[in-house]
Amino acid sequence: MSEVQDYKSSLANAESRKFETFSYLPAMNADQTRKQIEYIVGKGWNPGIEHTEPENAISNYWYMWKLPMFGETNVDAILAELEACHKAHPKNHVRLLGFDNYAQSAGASMVIYRGKTI
Repeated sequence: MSEVQDYKSSLANAESRKFETFSYLPAMNADQTRKQIEYIVGKGWNPGIEHTEPENAISNYWYMWKLPMFGETNVDAILAELEACHKAHPKNHVRLLGFDNYAQSAGASMVIYRGKTI
């Protein structure tokens, strides 16, 4: 068996914290982000955008950026809203959620922009 990698993260170091599955992988490039949004839209899920300060990211509460984008299927419109949220809150983490109406839960959640601690 190969050796399992230890991901060094701690509450004391906000830069080291992990969020959702994708944060354990290298950062997504623009094409990979687009494909994840296409997946969310393809499943019929409603995109939602949230943000928070890096030091508060372990909290269950993130600030909602506008309302969820109910019925939005235009990937470019979703990317534009992610960018607008990031520009408005450049020090915050910004995450994308895919709200599943059937399961009444988030079917997907991923941090798109990682903020920097001061």
